[in-house]
Amino acid sequence: MFTGLCRAALPALMLFGLTGCYSIRTHTVGRTVVVTKVLDATLDQLLTQLAKQDDSIQTMNAKVDITASTGGEHEGEVKELPTFSGYIFLRRPGDLRVLMLVPLARSTGLDMVSDGTHFKLNVPYKQLAVIGEDKFTDSSKNGLENLRPYIVRDALLIPTATPDQYVTLTRGSRITPPGPGQKDSIEEPDYDITILSQTKDHVLEQLRVIHFGRITLQPYQQDYYHEGRIVTTVTYDKYQKFGELTFPQSILITQPTNELKLKIDITKLTLNQKLDDEQFVLQFPEGAKVKTM
Repeated sequence: MFTGLCRAALPALMLFGLTGCYSIRTHTVGRTVVVTKVLDATLDQLLTQLAKQDDSIQTMNAKVDITASTGGEHEGEVKELPTFSGYIFLRRPGDLRVLMLVPLARSTGLDMVSDGTHFKLNVPYKQLAVIGEDKFTDSSKNGLENLRPYIVRDALLIPTATPDQYVTLTRGSRITPPGPGQKDSIEEPDYDITILSQTKDHVLEQLRVIHFGRITLQPYQQDYYHEGRIVTTVTYDKYQKFGELTFPQSILITQPTNELKLKIDITKLTLNQKLDDEQFVLQFPEGAKVKTM
């Protein structure tokens, strides 16, 4: 017992000795305030919320501002494209159209349609006509060529887990830096749903992680994995009410490996409005040389 007391007292004696011989300097650092008033939810409740939101949106007509950038530390430079205004049309199960207009001139800068399996892309000012598969696993040196339609579709509509997938729920937190006029960072507890699939060798493979902030229980980030690493991160911000549904006005798609970022700011949104077949038809200019991507 005496030995135990000595061991317990030793650190205190050492600290006392050090403080007696040396002065201790202190300096201020930014404080992080932990949010304590949070909402609780079970895994089933969060999955039900995801499924309800997913099922409630059958069509989408969005007026948007889109900003893209490529490059980073690997290339040694970042290329920022000008912000394009335009429209995104989406119709279940797989129809998607992205129409971007040239600033000032308001002519077509980019027009892309997808049926969920294949896509067509027309860039008039580059005389570029492209066809390709909606999904692909290879990587291109041109960062923008890695942004296939399914990434935009899954960013706009967060897919719920399918019956053959496995899910787990963990707890964590995120720290947001001080906003304008604020001094302290905010630490917000969160829920993280991990979605996995089982391979033929009975190995679980991580597919996605969906992060829910516990102030509102809305998703603020979604991470997509391929072969054990994050290939795409989607962050959500500025949630607003559109009718009976809550939807983010700001969506940022990041592909760290390809050094690609695409920011979608929604300025007007109409949900579940009837969209005609003609809105998902793209005709290439006569004589255009079509490239397969």
